[in-house]
Amino acid sequence: MTDAPAALLAVALEAAEIASDLVRTRVPGLLTAKGDRDMASEVDYAVERAVRDYLKQRTPDIAILGEEEGVTGDTAGDLMWTIDPVDGTANFVRNIPLCGFSLGLIERGRPVVGVIDLPFLGTRYHAAQHTGAYLGDRRIQASMTTDLRDAIVAIGDYAVGEGVEAKNRQRIALTERLAANVQRVRMLGSAAIDLAWVAEGKLDASITLSNKPWDTAVGVIIAREAGAKVMDRDGTDHTFISTATVATTSALASEIAVLIETANGRAPR
Repeated sequence: MTDAPAALLAVALEAAEIASDLVRTRVPGLLTAKGDRDMASEVDYAVERAVRDYLKQRTPDIAILGEEEGVTGDTAGDLMWTIDPVDGTANFVRNIPLCGFSLGLIERGRPVVGVIDLPFLGTRYHAAQHTGAYLGDRRIQASMTTDLRDAIVAIGDYAVGEGVEAKNRQRIALTERLAANVQRVRMLGSAAIDLAWVAEGKLDASITLSNKPWDTAVGVIIAREAGAKVMDRDGTDHTFISTATVATTSALASEIAVLIETANGRAPR
């Protein structure tokens, strides 16, 4: 195994091929409850296990963090794979094609390689640090929008589970502020799609008020390599321990940060 993380992009792309085939060819099957209005399908587990098996064979020294089965391997090393087998499971089980597979490589808390595959849309995004972001073999770039009123902005799902009322008050307040200031607001149901489409320029910003690494790490490296600014809710640089994942054009970053802070009941900086 090479020591250069970017050299592992080929491994990630092959893993995405395995995952995409499973998602496209299998029905969701039985659903397993994971908490309040949260679930995993049989396909979620099948994809994660297949990708884990492949990664263990190809990169046995790298730990793996998956949404469904947690962490395995030696976590003392500098590298870790993150897997989201089906990002947008609620869409997937209803035959809504807005769902995808995400696989990222994290080096000391920072994503350095990422692949997002959207099986039902026939698109696959990838990036490695300092090499650019790609849709297939075409290099992609974040949008050049400079006026907030021209922006199309995606927001993450409303919260479920513990503390849902307080979390959703902020999300609803943010939706209201966005609706009053941007061209359109979208809720697509997949953080992977939100971030990939910011990278491609379909969206001008995406705002996810959480930061689960299997949901966001892959999209973060792809969006950054496409020229987007990725930040925490307060406008500081996004990290592995950020509380939110906000990707946008550099020109809109400060205005987006102000909208988020005012929605949270704080005066803008």
